[in-house]
Amino acid sequence: MLLISPAVEPGFPGTMWYGLLAAFFVCLLPLAYVLLMVRLGKLSDHHVSNRRDRAPLLMLALVSVFVGLLVLNAVHAPVSVSAMILALIGGIAVLAAVSLVWKISGHASAISSAAVMVVLMFGPAWWPLLLLVPAVGWSRVVLRDHTVSQVIAGSLFGGIVIAGLWWVLRGWLA
Repeated sequence: MLLISPAVEPGFPGTMWYGLLAAFFVCLLPLAYVLLMVRLGKLSDHHVSNRRDRAPLLMLALVSVFVGLLVLNAVHAPVSVSAMILALIGGIAVLAAVSLVWKISGHASAISSAAVMVVLMFGPAWWPLLLLVPAVGWSRVVLRDHTVSQVIAGSLFGGIVIAGLWWVLRGWLA
């Protein structure tokens, strides 16, 4: 989503480079850290299955994201990219808080927010993407990683809260 978020701005696809820069700070740096810590034996696996290991990792990821926002602001990135990052931070913060007491599906949240955002960006012709939401939800239940209620909650949260937050922030920051 970071790569295509500039599509709603003038200058796309040239502005896609800002999405790549954002993805570096939001996705690649935190993932590289996780993989390094797994290799060094500091984390059990790349899913960070041990809940005690999650808080420091989330803090590091937030620092990386914050630095990314500063860099993007310094290079005058499109508003839609910063709005996407802020919506993701807001969503991840709520999901992290909920995860302390209940296992909500982050996968369902991610696919539903992405599908809804694509429809908001490109219009109703993209509605079929919403079929990915129950497909991913079904897989999470079949794999016994989540219950149906955890998948539904994650799907609603991503599609309504995260996508809605992106839409509102995009207009507000413009």
